[in-house]
Amino acid sequence: MKERLQALQAEALTKVEEAATLSDLQDIRVAYLGKKGPITEVLRGMGKLSKEERPVIGELANKVRETIANELDAKKEKLEAAGLEKRLEKETLDVTLPGRPVQVGGPHLLTSIVEEIEDLFIGMGFEIKEGPEVETDYYNFEALNLPKGHPARDMQDSFYITEELLMRTHTSPVQARTMGEYKGNKPVKMICPGKVYRRDTDDATHSHQFTQVEGLYVDKNVRMSDLKGVLNRFAKQLFGEDREIRLRPSFFPFTEPSVEMDISCKVCNGEGCSVCKGTGWIEILGGGMVHPRVLEMAGYDPKVYNGFAFGMGPERIAMLKYGVDDIRHFYTNDVRFLQQYHKA
Repeated sequence: MKERLQALQAEALTKVEEAATLSDLQDIRVAYLGKKGPITEVLRGMGKLSKEERPVIGELANKVRETIANELDAKKEKLEAAGLEKRLEKETLDVTLPGRPVQVGGPHLLTSIVEEIEDLFIGMGFEIKEGPEVETDYYNFEALNLPKGHPARDMQDSFYITEELLMRTHTSPVQARTMGEYKGNKPVKMICPGKVYRRDTDDATHSHQFTQVEGLYVDKNVRMSDLKGVLNRFAKQLFGEDREIRLRPSFFPFTEPSVEMDISCKVCNGEGCSVCKGTGWIEILGGGMVHPRVLEMAGYDPKVYNGFAFGMGPERIAMLKYGVDDIRHFYTNDVRFLQQYHKA
């Protein structure tokens, strides 16, 4: 057996030296060191040896296995190093060549408008709140004074998932949820930007998915003049200090009294033109004093607390501010359109 092991070692080392690829080395490793290899076969026959010969042959077999394994590892390192050097020769880079220009992206126009609105209201002490886009019928309608069967529900043709779940039609549910969390124990001063969904036919001024930013301020002794002051600051900071606002009576189920706000036309400075349809004013948002019923359902005592709420569409604001004539430009991802509003 001793001669057999020495012969296997010499044979294996010769093949290792002649191996040209990593695949060849793996074949040699399996052939000589594997479970079905000749060295293993020799070890299985040790039972026929005498007690004196077994430890001698066992020690020799282990040395043979170790020698072959070491030579395999050493040859593997040489082959890998040679392969790496060969690849590096083929992949040589000319570091003197000019680099490729990197095109830097930027925030989407709507994202920029929403962030600008957020910064404005944060500066006035408002918090940013968020809520789920898949909403319950209760928070989307009932908690906002829109019980089942209310005719105003028809104005917001909705995407229902089940009878009690729908894609939210406005971000007002976030207001209801926030007031509910506070349990009528402390003031609320917040805005809630986010996506909303209505079953509209997409055209130049309508989309089935769009964004809203709604605001809410609930405290003691809040007045309509406070709402006007906040909206006036918003209009001047977003559209320019020379803009004027006016409030017109309107109706919303969740506010009473309700108003719609117009800003003076930037194109004609209030003189009347095709943009403002000759009126000198452009409608921008709606708002009003929070309906007592909405306060009650959220746990607030309307005899102690009152407040105002408002809502606006960033798409409409962006269209007016930048002269965009089709809301679909915001969603078709035309890089040529988006690059016009990218601030480097």
